[in-house]
Amino acid sequence: MAPWRPSRAGDAGGGRLPPDALAREGYALHGAELYRYALGRLLDDAAAQDVVQETIVRAWRAGDRYDPQTSLLRTWLFAIARNVVADHLSARRRAAALPDLVDQPGKDHMSDHSAALADVDLVTRALGLISHDHRTAIVETYLRDRSYDDVAADLGVSVSTLRSRVFHGLRHLRRAMALMVIEP
Repeated sequence: MAPWRPSRAGDAGGGRLPPDALAREGYALHGAELYRYALGRLLDDAAAQDVVQETIVRAWRAGDRYDPQTSLLRTWLFAIARNVVADHLSARRRAAALPDLVDQPGKDHMSDHSAALADVDLVTRALGLISHDHRTAIVETYLRDRSYDDVAADLGVSVSTLRSRVFHGLRHLRRAMALMVIEP
């Protein structure tokens, strides 16, 4: 079997590409351009890389809905990328709106300590509810503050796979924590 090569026409033999081939072609033809777009909007290399990866993942998931007769692959990918960039900017705004956790005069330190312990317990229990791969990715990168390169090498996966595991693991962790807070 010959290795897959991107086609300039955007489809194979006049028909639609399967989602995995569509994602590969989208990345091969437009990955660098998507990265430059995301970097220009977010001014953060890691976030721009995450945007490209998430764009390709979303394109792969929605590949059966892409119609080459309706729009160019580039146009479709940039529409997805705009949404991913908007999600990143929204997450930044939410993070900036979180209360400052630095000591403030007049606060009851015992209640802060109790709240911190409750938070640790909640996160620990929620980590037990997500998959092993997601849990490992989060613990190694966030809690042990290890670089993506080192963790990916230790796990025998690519950095992009690790980034995906962290991204989706955090999403699952947030859901698990929300459910635990609603129904302890």
